[in-house]
Amino acid sequence: MDRISALRNIEDALRAFERGDVDLAATERQVVNVLRTYATDFEGEDDLAAYRSSGDERADGLVVVATSAAEAETRVRDLLDAGEELAVTVERLG
Repeated sequence: MDRISALRNIEDALRAFERGDVDLAATERQVVNVLRTYATDFEGEDDLAAYRSSGDERADGLVVVATSAAEAETRVRDLLDAGEELAVTVERLG
């Protein structure tokens, strides 16, 4: 899914919410699903790719964009304000 498609799908979800066709919880699920699909299919410039982390409970399932697995691990640690003590591994998506 490209960026434009993702944005259109999110706009569709918001319109359905605004019309009262769905509740907030359903809207949130739809938007999260769009973002997960976008991240999984992400093809960025400059060798950017999406990586999903696993390991420590706080890091498990986080998805970040980076140019390498090492950079992705660093980004996860930075997002969680954690140092090297955080047990984390990453897997490239897509």
